[in-house]
Amino acid sequence: MTWKRLRPALVLTTFFVVVTGLAFPALVWLIGRIAFPDRASGSLITDARGHVVGSRLIGQSFTKPEYFHPRPSAAGAGYDAANSSGTNLGPTSDKLINGIEDDPATRDVDETYEGFRDLAAQYRRENGLFADALVPADAATRSASGLDPDISPANAQLQVARVASARGLSAERVQHLVRNATSERWLRVVGEPRVNVLELNLALDATK
Repeated sequence: MTWKRLRPALVLTTFFVVVTGLAFPALVWLIGRIAFPDRASGSLITDARGHVVGSRLIGQSFTKPEYFHPRPSAAGAGYDAANSSGTNLGPTSDKLINGIEDDPATRDVDETYEGFRDLAAQYRRENGLFADALVPADAATRSASGLDPDISPANAQLQVARVASARGLSAERVQHLVRNATSERWLRVVGEPRVNVLELNLALDATK
């Protein structure tokens, strides 16, 4: 009698383990590899020598003047995929707007937090803008994930002069590369135009 009651439970458990735990994931993986091989592999980007240098989906930190700079990141030390996060600060937060300066009394703890005003001022200095020049929101705010690989076209345009000067290229040449790296709205409706920073910087490195 006990076996008759136990048998259906074992059969159903085995059935669902095979279907939902093995067959279904394998089917989804196979469809992804066939229909979307690039995305299923992580949307990896390679350089001119074929070496993997990053992913289209995860931003990287660029600080040299000859490169376009990404938006700020709050993920770990910056663009750390293991610590993906935003600041979780509201738009009226004084910390978000004005930041926090480190207290010299706390020698072992760096309490400095760059606020919007700090980041905007730094962005203006880097790109030779007036002290009261308007800057795009993504130039001085951190994304929700901290991994955003894209910047707005307006952000990229304000960096053109700096990059062109650092590389000895004409502004028109650099603007052409920005236009080529700009992705428009999906179906011209969904999302916003964006520029992938890594792809743009690789295009710059390939320019003679």
